[in-house]
This record gives sequence, C-alpha cells and structure tokens, in this order.
Amino acid sequence: MDASAYANHVAILREELVRALGCTEPIAVAYASALARAALGTMPERLWVACSGNIIKNVKSVTVPNSGGMRGVEAAAVLGALGGDETRALEVLEAIDETDRTRAARLVATGICTVELAESAPKLYVRVRATAHGHVAVARLEGRHTNVTELTCDGTPVSVAGVTAAAADPTTTVEDPRAALSLASIWEFARTADLADIDGIVSAQISTNKAISDEGLRGRWGANIGRTLLASRANDITCRARASAAAGSDARMSGCAMPVVICCGSGNQGITCSLPVLEYAHELWVGHGDLVRAVALSDLTAVHVKYYVGELSAFCGAVSASCGAGAGICMLRGGSFEQFEATVVNTLVNVGGIVCDGAKPSCAAKISAAVDAAILGCDQALSGDNFLPGEGLVGKTPEESIRAMGRVGRVGMQPTDVEILNIMIGKTDV
Repeated sequence: MDASAYANHVAILREELVRALGCTEPIAVAYASALARAALGTMPERLWVACSGNIIKNVKSVTVPNSGGMRGVEAAAVLGALGGDETRALEVLEAIDETDRTRAARLVATGICTVELAESAPKLYVRVRATAHGHVAVARLEGRHTNVTELTCDGTPVSVAGVTAAAADPTTTVEDPRAALSLASIWEFARTADLADIDGIVSAQISTNKAISDEGLRGRWGANIGRTLLASRANDITCRARASAAAGSDARMSGCAMPVVICCGSGNQGITCSLPVLEYAHELWVGHGDLVRAVALSDLTAVHVKYYVGELSAFCGAVSASCGAGAGICMLRGGSFEQFEATVVNTLVNVGGIVCDGAKPSCAAKISAAVDAAILGCDQALSGDNFLPGEGLVGKTPEESIRAMGRVGRVGMQPTDVEILNIMIGKTDV
C-alpha cells in the first residue's frame, strides 16, 4: 500500500472514531443550540429548530443523555442552550447538572422551543435560530453531526470556540476520502498497519464501549436485550458477542450518561463494530495487537459499506456495522481475504432489509439480530457455503454487491423512509 492510501485509512479512522455522549442525533441538536447560544452571547428567549426528517425520526423516541429521562428535539435544544459546552462537540451535554435539568423541563413546558420539519433538506440537517434582546443567532449543521455550515449573529459570521462555518463553494467538488476505500485496501491495511498508528484510537474505542456495555448488563436499561440474551446462554460465544453489543445500546438508547466511541456517525455502530470482535478475541485468546487489527478491519469495513448507503436513511445502520463485526471475527478465526469478502456479502444480503424507525430501545434487538447474521455469514464463509453471484442482489464481485445494497438503502428505501416518518409523526393514518 502506498503512503497516500495508508495515510487515508489512518485519517478515516481518526475522523470516525470520536467520543460522543448519547445518541448522536439529539446531541447534534444540542450542539447546534449551544453554538447558537454562544454566538448570541446570552441565554435565548426563544429557539426555533428546523430538522430533517431523519433527525426528527432519530430524536423522537430516544432519551436525551444526562437529561433525567427527557426526550425530543425540544429537550435536546433547550438543554444545549442552557448548559451545553460548545467546546465539547458531541459531548456537549457532559456538564449538565440537576439545576439545568429542572430548568430545562420548565422551559420546554412553556413552549420556548418551536420545532419544524425542514423540507428538501439534506438527510442530516439541524438549524437552530436563537433570539434574545432583539438579536438573532443561527447555527446550522449539515452532512455530518459536527459539520457547521452556518454560524452567525445578526447575519454576521462569527467564530465560537474556534469553530467557524465552513463556506461551501458550489463550483468545487471535494471527493469524500471514503470513496477510495475497498475491501482489498482495508484487508491490506488492517494486516500491515503499524500498530503505533492505530492502537491508541482503536483501544480507546474498545475500552470506552466495553464500559457502557458492562453498565448495560449491570443495570436495567431499555428492554434489557443484553441481559435477556445472557440469562440462559452465557456460555455461548455467539450469544455473548450479540449481548455485549446489545447491552451497550440498551444503556445508550435509554439515556445512560456514559460516553461511547462512534463509527459511521453512530454510537450504536461504534459499539457493534468493536464489542463482538472483543468477545471473540477473549474466546480465542488472541493477543492485543491482533485484536486491534481486527477491530480496525471491522470499523473500516463498516465505513466502506455505509458510504454507499449514506448518512441517515431507512436502512438500519446496525447492518453495515455488523458486516464489519463479522469481518473482524473472520480475521480472528484465521479467515482468508476471500473468506473476509464472503462474510461481508453473506451478512449484507441476509439482513439488508432491516429498517430504521428511529433511535430507541429496540435498536439493541436489531443489533443482536444483525450480529447473529454476521456470525452466520462468517461460519458460511469459513465452510465455503456462500451466497452466489446472481442470487438476488449478490453481484459478480463483493464490491458490486456492496454497491447494489447501498443503492437499495440510499435510493430504493427513500419512499420507505418518508412513510416511516409520516407514521411516526402522525401525518399518515395506519
């Protein structure tokens, strides 16, 4: 692998694997609100939040972290404005205290915040307009959860905590570095990378996500999927792999105030990419270096699959993350490159139809199902019993299969996404 390609893989890992507190969609709302408040220079008297349908879908049913059980865009926005630390980005609500929670609940009840659907907006879009004493501040995020594309006070661009809005030039097309990834390049990188370049970020992902998984198994969070899985099958490695990831989601979706390291913009996906691989590493007694390589393979595989689907859609992100988990498990079990490819395809065409109906406790169950499919996909690959080209969406090559399923998620499931949102917000009768 040449130096440029190598550096690109490292850079993608560094950009993807960042800490976040709670579900990234309400956190994005809170972050935008905190930026708007900072730009305004005072606590807003009124907030207007315009969100894409996918943001609304993912915020509606999930508990805002550190909120004392509050849900919804209004709660996330008001908490961000009240006590959010705009310098912490996706950990913006880390310092929220009981005073903030009590005051936020009262302000939400007064109707301080108005939420509206941003028609024809990008799938990931949050725009907060804050007013006080005759002044107006605006903060807008697009494309990625921390990508600030508007930050103004009274129409004048401002800088907040070192953040300045990225001015997009419509005449310039900047190619996403993720477009250069391939299964072949990911496999080569994971096997040959200098551990000094990836150990720190990957090990932080493993330890941070293991901590919230342990909490999910200790306490009673959400629907307790992780605890339910282990109740009768704790000696089964496939069950432990599913339960470890599900338990992290159990806690995270229900407001646990512990951070996660995300991947593909999602904590659930960061958990799914890392914890099943960790469980297999323990089962197989592999060394730390091999574990780090397998999780890096998992992360980059998930990023590669997700690239063709897009940031937010009706395609459940646990599927792309489980493709990564299966890939990492395949590497730990001594699989070849061809078996790694087959694991990804077997997983993708099995559970590619799981829909995303927003962030909420049932995400943990979907993670369990997707990881189960990934382990089956790996078992198939290692025994040579794979799904073959021409069967449904299985393409002539693994890359063709990934692109085909990505198009289903990005284009084919777009009407599904609209219907899911309309049902969730009561716009469509069922």
